[in-house]
Amino acid sequence: MNGAHWHLVVNHLPIIFPIVGVIVMITGLVSKSEAVKRTAFMIFILGALAAIAAMNTGEGAEEVVENINGVSENFIESHEEAAETFAILSYILGGISLLGLWASFKQKSFSSIISIATLIFAFVVLFFAKQTGTTGGEIRHTEIRSGNNIPASENNNAEKDEDD
Repeated sequence: MNGAHWHLVVNHLPIIFPIVGVIVMITGLVSKSEAVKRTAFMIFILGALAAIAAMNTGEGAEEVVENINGVSENFIESHEEAAETFAILSYILGGISLLGLWASFKQKSFSSIISIATLIFAFVVLFFAKQTGTTGGEIRHTEIRSGNNIPASENNNAEKDEDD
């Protein structure tokens, strides 16, 4: 497996974990279940760890794809910048979640406030997750690039030319 393959294996996890964590945290807040809220905190922590893995495989992926025809350095740079911001926010969410997990186990009076703050911050993280995922997809998936106005007939002709 090359660097790009490793990155593709792990890069969806930092996006998926916060989505699942938000759903679990909302469930925990509605049901007033500390166990469910603790589970959400652990999911957010896993998301931060997955972000570390994605960031560590990003450079290897860049080395592979920058030599592929049709891959623009601008798309790679855009993704790299979005990923750095998303990773930092994911690490912060993981840190807040560690604090929330500790507060929950120690039954601190501010535990509920941390749960709500974590949920709100997780929505911010999800916004940047979407940006990072989209910019990453644009590197190789021309069909999702903004301003892609290639008519379907031209696209089909390009595919036929590749087959010849």
